[in-house]
Amino acid sequence: MDSSTLFTETALVRKKKLTQKIAGGVFATMTVFMVVPLLFVVGYLVYEAWPVLGFDFILESPERGMRAGGIWPAFLGTLMLVFFSVIVAAPIGVLAAVYLNEYAGDNWLTRIVNLAVFNLAGVPSIVHALFGLGAFVLFAGIGKSILAASLTLAIMTFPVIIEATKESLAAVPMAFREACWNVGATRWQTIKGVVLPNSLSGILTGIILEICRAAGETAPIMFTGAVFYKAVVGGDVFAYGPLDQCMALSMHLHTISTQVPNVDEAIPFATAVVLLGTVLLVNASAIALRVYIRTRKKW
Repeated sequence: MDSSTLFTETALVRKKKLTQKIAGGVFATMTVFMVVPLLFVVGYLVYEAWPVLGFDFILESPERGMRAGGIWPAFLGTLMLVFFSVIVAAPIGVLAAVYLNEYAGDNWLTRIVNLAVFNLAGVPSIVHALFGLGAFVLFAGIGKSILAASLTLAIMTFPVIIEATKESLAAVPMAFREACWNVGATRWQTIKGVVLPNSLSGILTGIILEICRAAGETAPIMFTGAVFYKAVVGGDVFAYGPLDQCMALSMHLHTISTQVPNVDEAIPFATAVVLLGTVLLVNASAIALRVYIRTRKKW
């Protein structure tokens, strides 16, 4: 029998190929519709910010009532808020996820805790702001400060880290755990030596999302630690202490865009570019580390 007859496409095969091409075209079109507007927005921001954009803009302090100069106090404040919130949220969130996934049994208490985590993720940021104001600023007596704002941001981002870590832990095959238990390892030794190292990529994903949200939030820090203006010497990396109030890029962008008249038109755009660029740079570094860790996995 002729081989060409054996491999002739049937109507069903042609229909499947056509469906696959249509689906591929739809997905490609949707991707273009997502990426092109994003590139357009970023390009427009950079174009409008170009006259003042540069390292001097980042390292200088605002001048003439924030109508000129740079954004160093707000830039430094944002870095400190994100840094302290990550220090608090990352270890507590990871440990909570380890307990819920590795130790807690499937009972009513665990289900209530998981439900509370899900509900906490849906609470509006303004509610977190009021909680931070009452719990940390007033009740704990910390006062409006970087510490109070960072603790508020940490609580707001707990669900992101907990859920990302839980999913990453659950993705580690149970056979890995059973192999460790069979050779006499304890549960904690198994978690420390096998489960957590194989879950780092997912844990980093949660931390990346936490950084993105913490850097862009305005309401929580407005109530708990951010100020309209604070005099800081440009380039001074020790200008703020944990108990000081600070400026932040998100609030500074809102202020100069809506509250300060006669601002150089390029300054708000440049501030937005710096905020976006900072988040993207941190994300790119974390993603590169995550990819490196992922490539070292043996499964």
